[in-house]
Amino acid sequence: MKTETLVQRTDNVWHTLPPNDVIVRFESDERFGLTTAEAEQRLKRYGPNVITAKRGKSPLVRFLLQFHNPLLYILLIASVITFVLKDPVDAAIIFGAVLVNVILGYIQESRAEQAIEALARTMTMEATVVRDGKTIRIPAASLVPGDLVLLQSGDKVPADMRLIRTRDLQIAEAALTGESVPVTKQAQAALDPDTTLADRVTMAYASTLVTYGQGAGIVVATGDRTEVGRISQLIATAHDLQTPLTRKIAHFSRLLLFVILGLAAATFVIGAFRNQPLLDTLMAAIALAVSAIPEGLPAAVTVTLAIGVTRMARRRAIIRKLPAVETLGSTTVICSDKTGTLTQNQMTVQRIVAGGEQYETTGTGYQPEGDIRRNGTPIDLESHIALAECLRAGLLCNDSELIEKDGRWDVRGDPTEGALIVAAHKAGIPRHDRLPPRIDAIPFESQHQYMATLHDAGPDRERIVYMKGSVEAILSRCDTMLDAAGRLVPCDADAIHRATNKLAAEGLRMLAFARGCMPAGTTSLDHADVASGLTFLGLQGMVDPPRPEAITAVRACQQAGIRVKMITGDHALTAAAIAEQIGLNGGRRPSVLTGREIEQLSDEEFADAAERTTVFARVTPEQKLRLVEALQSRGHIVAMTGDGVNDAPALKQADIGVAMGLTGTDVAREAADMVLTDDNFATIEAAVEEGRGVFDNLTKIIVWTLPTNIGEGLVILAAVLIGSALPVLPVQILWINMVTVAALGLVLAAEGKEPGIMKRPPRKPDAPILDVTLIWRTLAVGVLIMIGAFALFEWEVQSGAGLAEARTVAVNVIVMIEVFYLLNCRSLTHSMFQIGVFSNRWLFVGLGIIILLQLGFTYLPWMNQILNSAPISLEAWGRILIVPIIGYILIELEKWLRRQYAGERHALAI
Repeated sequence: MKTETLVQRTDNVWHTLPPNDVIVRFESDERFGLTTAEAEQRLKRYGPNVITAKRGKSPLVRFLLQFHNPLLYILLIASVITFVLKDPVDAAIIFGAVLVNVILGYIQESRAEQAIEALARTMTMEATVVRDGKTIRIPAASLVPGDLVLLQSGDKVPADMRLIRTRDLQIAEAALTGESVPVTKQAQAALDPDTTLADRVTMAYASTLVTYGQGAGIVVATGDRTEVGRISQLIATAHDLQTPLTRKIAHFSRLLLFVILGLAAATFVIGAFRNQPLLDTLMAAIALAVSAIPEGLPAAVTVTLAIGVTRMARRRAIIRKLPAVETLGSTTVICSDKTGTLTQNQMTVQRIVAGGEQYETTGTGYQPEGDIRRNGTPIDLESHIALAECLRAGLLCNDSELIEKDGRWDVRGDPTEGALIVAAHKAGIPRHDRLPPRIDAIPFESQHQYMATLHDAGPDRERIVYMKGSVEAILSRCDTMLDAAGRLVPCDADAIHRATNKLAAEGLRMLAFARGCMPAGTTSLDHADVASGLTFLGLQGMVDPPRPEAITAVRACQQAGIRVKMITGDHALTAAAIAEQIGLNGGRRPSVLTGREIEQLSDEEFADAAERTTVFARVTPEQKLRLVEALQSRGHIVAMTGDGVNDAPALKQADIGVAMGLTGTDVAREAADMVLTDDNFATIEAAVEEGRGVFDNLTKIIVWTLPTNIGEGLVILAAVLIGSALPVLPVQILWINMVTVAALGLVLAAEGKEPGIMKRPPRKPDAPILDVTLIWRTLAVGVLIMIGAFALFEWEVQSGAGLAEARTVAVNVIVMIEVFYLLNCRSLTHSMFQIGVFSNRWLFVGLGIIILLQLGFTYLPWMNQILNSAPISLEAWGRILIVPIIGYILIELEKWLRRQYAGERHALAI
């Protein structure tokens, strides 16, 4: 049909057409709307007015995908070969190790899915429509193109609409465009095709909020065709990026896969070359493969990240995607939305110019606390008549209301008018003045750029007119002004313009105020009545002020080597002033790159500009997404914060997206990796600190885990090379790897943060998990394990002990080396006596568990049978403990020497 073709082809041109053309093209009616029958037909044709949800994976697919890991493939193959050629019990134990990791991964992913579903639940929204000439309320999902929708203050716009009637209609579009002040809408104008989204005053877009007035519009787009739906498609096309940790572990896994296969093949070839039995050689190769795989590492990583999630939740940061915990610790750039994130999203009057004098206000936001000062000294309002009149004009020429709810002050109506009310409250005007009642008003309209109100000053007295608007609109109607003493003097337009430009350069939005008179008994007010002859009262400059805690948090991030960039849909001058106040550019006014300038840059030029620039203003959702991609192309780990629909694509594309929990939109929260429950930028600093602590603990776990696998592999390889019996069997290797990680590795996950964690720069994105020092330490401990296990195994065999007894000694020496090395790994640079022996209470729990498990492994008959172990003597235990004690002393000595060397280098640098 014609309507369907029209909707498909011209979704974004409705602002260019007059209202009547839109009504005709949608075959609707400006008074009767659609018929019920036609609406039902269109609902079948276009579908419900909902955003298409992305289809998730089934539970079975999610479970099977947990097996998709190269290291698990090796264990599965080893399990099958062992089952066919040797022992079903050993095969079952190997498969059990695989299953434990798979189940842990599946449980964690399922919890994440449930969290996403819980956050995505929203209340059903309704809309007021006219159908068959009757005004009715219907679910917003039932809206169709061509519907006539009525809007009033407090409504959330349910679909994209071309407005056909407005009455003082103002819509807050911060969630969509980033503009912090509501936009005054009008119906009659036909706009240019290239008009930006933020300037389309004839349109109302889904998800925005009506703050004032009334209106009616024809629905031109529903569901996925709305601007919000289009942004959701951008979210869907933004790629899910791997985090730094997952990238490094994936790279490590691939490398380890080839190393393991190569060593296993070499073991088999060497055994065959030495004419050893093929079955024994094959089992030795399997043992080496099993020994080299850190089976417990995935579980330890998952638990460590989960502990980080719990810690962050206590600090009001909710993690929706587990790897985001670690990503925060590696973040190099934070791209933050301005409105509501770095600022309070509460307009505040900061400067007032009246009677030729300038005043400042204290306090921020809608809290009516503070005072008016001149040169830092509180003023007496009675001696500043021009100031009193300027504030009174802002209070009376006003349609909004200041309200208190649950101890929190807010504005019902326009935020700009709310700021004027608060400024008057700070001066005490509502308490000390008997305010004249309003008789009539001229509402604000964009073509006139002013609002005026008529007030009754008392019986037989002239009526008072108060007026507010743009500086140009007010000045052009004024012949006189008040001086400091309240006397009428000629209007000095040049001085007023100089004051306006000075305050505008500070990023303040300027409003001018005037007063006039009408004859007693006048009951109406018209534009002609305020065309001239008015008295200029003054200026009020306001801004959406920065959060005080955001200033501190930005400074802390910068000290930690993290660059903070502001991305906003607001004007460049305002954005630059806020950035200067927050300290984004070291307290200096930063340069600003606007959306129009970004359009002219190639990808390479934009990547260069993104590195240099701190503030990006008047940007579109696509440009926000492009900015994040540009920074990522230069190797940055990017965190994006925001609360609006317009932030969602960049939140999705960023390495970590951070959404606001209180004021954030559903779309933003669903796209984010982390949600701040207090909407406080300062919480990000706490989350970064926790993230760094998590990465430290992950590093400790890896440094502690790998020497065991290296040592076990070297033991097997040495046995094959010299033609000896295997000192440890595959099933015993699995026992060591799984039990020690479960009982001891998770102890490291609970370690606290080390001092100075926020004084060091971020980890380089391309830096390996382990540096050269840690690699050498890992190899040294691996060699120690090989020497200790092989030497004691041979000692027991030469002393006449059976193979089972000798292998039990070898297993225990490996475990005891891990126990003492765990104490080394509590800090990678300091002794555990420096960080506190008892600072981690789980340490002693883990040690108790591992001791009990090893005693059971050694002395319980049923475990002896399953794991091929045997009881050993007290003397054997004495020999076992000598090796780990030597290892502990050597590692602590190495850390001490490195601290001394680092201290000498620091002293020389100073």
